[in-house]
Amino acid sequence: MRLTDCEAVLFDLDGVLTPTADVHMRAWQQMFSDFLLRRGITEPYLTSDYFDYIDGKPRYEGVRSFLASRGIPLPEGDPADPPTVETVCGLGNRKNEVFAAVLADEGVAPYAGSLQLLDQLAERGTKMAVVSSSRNAPSVLEAAGLEDRFSVVVDGGVAGDLGLAGKPEADTFVHAAEELGADVGRTAVIEDALSGVAAGRAAGFGLVVGVDRGVGAARLTEAGADVVVADLAELVSAA
Repeated sequence: MRLTDCEAVLFDLDGVLTPTADVHMRAWQQMFSDFLLRRGITEPYLTSDYFDYIDGKPRYEGVRSFLASRGIPLPEGDPADPPTVETVCGLGNRKNEVFAAVLADEGVAPYAGSLQLLDQLAERGTKMAVVSSSRNAPSVLEAAGLEDRFSVVVDGGVAGDLGLAGKPEADTFVHAAEELGADVGRTAVIEDALSGVAAGRAAGFGLVVGVDRGVGAARLTEAGADVVVADLAELVSAA
């Protein structure tokens, strides 16, 4: 299926519409590097750890996944835990505190190629939604001036309220398609995370587009992407 055949397009946010994936990566690296240093663990946090264990997943699941990769047990804690508490939730909240500080300080602008595609799809009347694991999605959309472009936003907060499993499960994507009144088989998923690509493929979406912002085209294809691009501008002529 081509993008021109799709009645709806579901966009991941960080790394697809905005370069906030870089901010998330830096926040995770700072938080986990400090955590490992305090525990005297010499094996460092690596950039590859983000792509292997964290990218695209709900925040606390990313914490669990990384800790499991290092064999570090921590209590689950509670989402209300302060960032100073060393629990899964506390570490997740600490990461979010760092992310919010960087976003407030530096702001964010959408990718130019992503804006071009959004403009063209809007002209065609294509239904569009944002599907993000991040609870920060509304603030990122507002900071990037994109909040009025999407009638449906399924973020980490919505998923939590509705009990929807996060990526790599496809629940959030399917829910977004339902909210748009779109058929899954005629809907495209555009994702930069392996977990998101895998979710789109598992649910039988008509087209799964991988955006290579560093994870690698081969890995995105292996995860289930029908096509891989480096920037959404490459899709404009196809829309």
